[in-house]
Amino acid sequence: MSSVRAKAALGATAVVAVALVAAGTAVLLSLRANLTDQADRQADSVAREVALDIAAGVRGPAAYAGLDLPDEEDHPVQVADEDGRLLAASEKLERISGTGVSAVTPGRPGAVRGGEDRDDDGEDDKGGDGDDDEPGVGEIGDVLGHTTGTATVDGAAGEYRFAALEVTDRSGRTVVVHAGASLTARDDAVGTAAVAMLIGLPVLLVVVGGVTWLVTRRALRPVEGIRSEMAAITASADLSRRVPEPATHDEVARLARTTNETLAALEAAVERQRRFVADASHELRSPIASLRTQLEVGDAHPELLDVPGAVADTVRLQRLAADLLLLARLDAGETPGAGRLDLAALVREEVSQRATDRVPVASELPDPADAAAEVAGSRGQLARVLGNLLDNAQRHARASVRVSVTRGADGRVVLGVADDGSGVPEAERERIFARFVRLDDARSRDDGGAGLGLAIARDVAERHGGTLTVGTSPAGGALFELRLPPAGAATG
Repeated sequence: MSSVRAKAALGATAVVAVALVAAGTAVLLSLRANLTDQADRQADSVAREVALDIAAGVRGPAAYAGLDLPDEEDHPVQVADEDGRLLAASEKLERISGTGVSAVTPGRPGAVRGGEDRDDDGEDDKGGDGDDDEPGVGEIGDVLGHTTGTATVDGAAGEYRFAALEVTDRSGRTVVVHAGASLTARDDAVGTAAVAMLIGLPVLLVVVGGVTWLVTRRALRPVEGIRSEMAAITASADLSRRVPEPATHDEVARLARTTNETLAALEAAVERQRRFVADASHELRSPIASLRTQLEVGDAHPELLDVPGAVADTVRLQRLAADLLLLARLDAGETPGAGRLDLAALVREEVSQRATDRVPVASELPDPADAAAEVAGSRGQLARVLGNLLDNAQRHARASVRVSVTRGADGRVVLGVADDGSGVPEAERERIFARFVRLDDARSRDDGGAGLGLAIARDVAERHGGTLTVGTSPAGGALFELRLPPAGAATG
């Protein structure tokens, strides 16, 4: 059963069926109990009427033969002494069980009443209050209890509830009145209710299943639209298409919106990848073509071979390949190690190796014994960031490049690289971090690079849980600030 609609319909039907069966059983049991209680009250009433007659006027055993006892089918009556001998019974009573006195003809001893009988529910039904004191002369005692039994009255057999009631007549004799109330009405009502439930239950289950099927089908119709559109997008590889969004505010609508957001992000990623491949191919083409030309000229005319130029093109090609490889690793989700390093010490080391730079690099660093500049991450990648920022400053500085390491107000370690060049226009301060972007189109490729340095620097900063931003330096040029969490802090 692979259909969600079928599963939902079957599940709803099963739940409703269980609930209805439980509720129906409870209703039938409650109805049966209530009607049984009603029969008990009827039996009590009949027994009390007979007991009133006995308490008011009967004197001696012979007087019981003249008692006016009900003879209809619904209320059979027996009057027996404490030894179980029948003193009086309904005229049409032919057979009886459940009272403890099996005789139906006065004067013949029956089974001795044991004081308790078994009810139809399998439990003993004993006296009502357990009081064994006999009533006084002319008084009626409490109901001793109720039992379920059978009786045949005028040829008609049926099930009855019997009430036992003690009464003492005017001669001081204590007798027990057994009066019954028919359970036919109870059985008929319970049977009718059970039949109605058995007929109505399947019909109701069919209705529930059908309605659930239709409602689920209607609710899942947008999902089918989303599925079919996604299948079409997969087949056509056209990521510009979008799935239909229902005009509702439910889970299906949120699923459609999330799917479209995913498609938009995927389309943007694919487009970035295409641009990256195209730009990388374009950037690689120039040094390769230049190097090839120089080698071909050198092969034909060795005296014209420009060895320094060939070496420069080779170095440029090597750097570009390294940049592309690093970007590929970053795009693949490569994360830096968790090693600790002193950012100030890293700056000292890198600056000391740049003695041949066009503009001398001044540094403002904390004391080597101060651990405030410790960060966690990859030494190689952070050295690459610092080198890229210094290379960028060297290209734009007039006479001053300054690097500093401080502790920011937010507790982060801040690496700043400032120059006194023309700076970065505010409108371009985010664009310069895009790949293969060079703001100065007049700058030669050899001087300006491929436009990957700042993109790599920001990607590395983000992989280390930090940020890289650009602003204005005190000297009026550009100020790049790399903010990294201190060692031991969560990088999120």
